[in-house]
Amino acid sequence: MEALVEAKNLAKHYKDVIALNGVSFGIFDGITGVLGENGAGKSTAIKIFLGLLEPTSGSAIVLGEDASKSISVRSKLGYMPEHDCLPSAVSAAEFLTHMAEVSGLPPARARTRAADTLRHAGLFEERYRAIGGYSTGMKQRVKLAQALVHDPKMVFLDEPTAGLDPAGREEMLDLVRKTHREFGISILFSSHLMADVERTCDRIIVLQGGELVQSGEVSDFTGETESVFIEVDANQEQLVAELQRRGVVVTSDGRGLNIQGDDKSVYDHVRDSLVASGAPLRRMAPNRRALAELFTSSDEGNGPGAAQ
Repeated sequence: MEALVEAKNLAKHYKDVIALNGVSFGIFDGITGVLGENGAGKSTAIKIFLGLLEPTSGSAIVLGEDASKSISVRSKLGYMPEHDCLPSAVSAAEFLTHMAEVSGLPPARARTRAADTLRHAGLFEERYRAIGGYSTGMKQRVKLAQALVHDPKMVFLDEPTAGLDPAGREEMLDLVRKTHREFGISILFSSHLMADVERTCDRIIVLQGGELVQSGEVSDFTGETESVFIEVDANQEQLVAELQRRGVVVTSDGRGLNIQGDDKSVYDHVRDSLVASGAPLRRMAPNRRALAELFTSSDEGNGPGAAQ
């Protein structure tokens, strides 16, 4: 498989600060997560791929072209920045239409594309409201929409769940997955939250202090274990009590409940306990090792696993 983006011995120095230290990796079709603490080099790498920064050494090849030399490749890319950078006095419809026109779409096509993209982002009914009156979650959706409005081949998302509560984070992650599934757009998803990367991405690149720590398929790092994982929206304590009353071994890991055993009787007990406790089920699946378990260092508290 040919890489859409390739970093070749990529380095970026800011005087005495080394943001990237000769890293090499490839990004392929699908959703790739770049995981690391703040200051790991994630945003710097994205800006180099976009042609916004010149590397100190090495090269960044994006869609077959040198990112530092090609202007035309930028029209095929979308970018959702981490920080709030939206105009507050205009509506989302006006803003996306403008962004589509800047990308080269004629006015009529730009308006249609803006409306379609806002519908995809769940903002169609609110499209004529001034962005300044939007919630944080809505603003994040506008930032994602403007990255998609010109129908790019690839988008770079820098901390797309920043500032969102758990429900908002889940909605954004669903929207990211939906974007790739329905539009076929490849996505580079930068985050310091392992759970977001684990739930959303096909592949993972781990950066720490400007160095490449790990890379590969998420499934290679998170194998199934002999247990069932469930999440509920309410009444978790009552659910635990019902499961224990039926002799089921259950533990909580902060994300949800781990239930020992994967035979059919366990699922029967879970079903009956959910009904008896009135706990609304959000998710149930065979358990997998969390990325945090794999990248947390037992010797150093500031390794990749510390980025939560």
